Amino acid sequence: MSFISIANEADLPEGKLLSCATRQGRIALARVQGRVYAFQDLCTHDDGPLVGGELHEYCIECPRHGARFDIRTGAVLQMPATEDIEVYPVRVTDGRIEVDLT
Repeated sequence: MSFISIANEADLPEGKLLSCATRQGRIALARVQGRVYAFQDLCTHDDGPLVGGELHEYCIECPRHGARFDIRTGAVLQMPATEDIEVYPVRVTDGRIEVDLT
């Protein structure tokens, strides 16, 4: 695995979302029940950003058309999206959130 540092842990409170720019595109971070999750910040339905949508426990809802995805697995939970989103391994080291985008 090849982890890269993309954000400060202090910048991601419980139940909130954060979008981070990387070489591979925008990555969304979410903290749910103390754990950090990373996933592509791009709805597979219309390529709009997911950050800005509502986080319901482990579900992110696209703000444009209401597609929903599981942030743990990337699975589509509600149409109009039909393709899953990418999810990425995350670790927190010395107060920094690190993600493996490989």
